[in-house]
This record gives sequence, structure tokens and C-alpha cells, in this order.
Amino acid sequence: MKATILIMTLLISVFAKAQTNSVLDTIYANDTKNVALFFPEPIRQGITGSDNFVFTYNREKEQYFGLLQAKPGKESNLLVVNRNGSIFSYIVRYKKQLSKLNYFIPLSDSIGNEKPIVTDSIKAETSEKSIDNRTYYYQKFCSYLLNRKQRIGRIKKQNKGIVLSVENIVFDKEELYFVIQIENNSTLDYDMNFLNLSIETRQKGKKKSLQRLYQEPIYKHNLPSKIVEGQTIRFVYVLPKFSLSNDRRAIFGLNEKDGERNIELKISHRYINNPN
Repeated sequence: MKATILIMTLLISVFAKAQTNSVLDTIYANDTKNVALFFPEPIRQGITGSDNFVFTYNREKEQYFGLLQAKPGKESNLLVVNRNGSIFSYIVRYKKQLSKLNYFIPLSDSIGNEKPIVTDSIKAETSEKSIDNRTYYYQKFCSYLLNRKQRIGRIKKQNKGIVLSVENIVFDKEELYFVIQIENNSTLDYDMNFLNLSIETRQKGKKKSLQRLYQEPIYKHNLPSKIVEGQTIRFVYVLPKFSLSNDRRAIFGLNEKDGERNIELKISHRYINNPN
């Protein structure tokens, strides 16, 4: 009961605020047809102010549209909250003959947001846009590299019909792009467990030892999980730029899931330090 009162209070307060700020649009409905309302974001909540209006939407799986029906009676209002917090409010009226059955609601119709926009949220949104822009650039540049036929050298190793090769290493802005190819020349599909890049350091002295440091890619483009029999797959790893001294080298480690066709592909510091 308290929840219902709270919802109705919110409905009335938002409706009153919207009436004060601007004239609300009117949506007409009746009891013989469904009037569809399509919103810019999935619907999280929809409420009508009177029982003679029914607004139905998928409460289990958020969708972009809801259906409005009405019985004869006094006008009321409809309040809809989208997944992103945008609030929409409309006058709803019964009308026997309808001239419009579909409403495509623009974001500009929103009367506000349930969460106040503060400086921190603006910064967060700016940061998200920056990430999205960078990811978009990675996507475009990786696609460009896959369409090129440029090669940096013969960097290849195989095991039981599985061939791992690095076709190209490209430096752009602050990143290194590794164009990688896997060929499955065997008679069995290849399920990839992981493909890791590590930096190996050879310790000098009487007791020689090797130390490996895993390098986390900042973006992977078109990385497959399976390479079927006879298939060749090309994809790109993007990493922050780095260089290697003479006693260090890069190693790609390809590991098969539930199998033993594993490969270690060693890349000399010369290729890393002189990318295309």
C-alpha cells in the first residue's frame, strides 16, 4: 500500500511539474485497438492515473514499446520511466475513432530524469564517451589493417596442422597492433583456450634463467573461439606501445582447450622495435 501511494505521489508531482513547465501532448486510445508507444530506451516502469486506462509492457524483459488501451471515462495521464531514468508524461484520453495507432517517442519529449545530473555524473559520461570513441577508433583501424596485405616478416610456427603467425606489427598513436593469423590445416576443429602475449627476459650469468611477464591487450578485434577444419582466421591484438632490449623477446602462447596442439611463437626484439 505504501509503495502504491509513493508511486502515485511521484506520478502526481511529475505531472504537476510538467503542466507548469509546458503543455503535455495528448495520446488517444480506445478499447478495440492497441495504441503502440515506441520509446528511445527500454521501458522500466509505466503507470496510468486512472483505471479506465491500461498501459502494458514487458515487465520481465525490458523492451522499447508498450501498448495503451482505454475505456470511456475522464481523461488521465500516463507516466513512463525508461531504463536510463528518462521520464515521459502524457495526457491520455478515450476516443472512439482513432486516427493514429503508433507513436514514436523522441528523447526530446522527456520532461526530465529521475536522477539529478551533477558534476560527477557529467564527468563520468564524458569519460564513457571517450572510451567509446577510442574503441570505435580501434575497430576501424583494426579493420583497415586486416584489409591490407602488408607483412613485417616471416614470423610463423606450427604444431600438428595448426599454424600460428604474426603477419604484421604496426605502431599507431600510442599502441602496437599485432595482426595475427591462425590456420587449421588439420582434420579436427580447433577450440582456442587462450592466446597470451608475454615478454621473456633472459637472465645472464652462470645460472641462466627465464622470466616471463604477461602483457594484457587493451583491445582484441575479431578474436575467434573456434577455428574449424580447413579454416584460416585473421584478427588483431592492440597493446600499449613498448620496446625490448637485446636480452628480451615477445612470445605468443596459443593454448588449445581440452587438447595438446599448443604453440609458442617467439618474436625477436628487432620486430617489436621496428614496427610498420
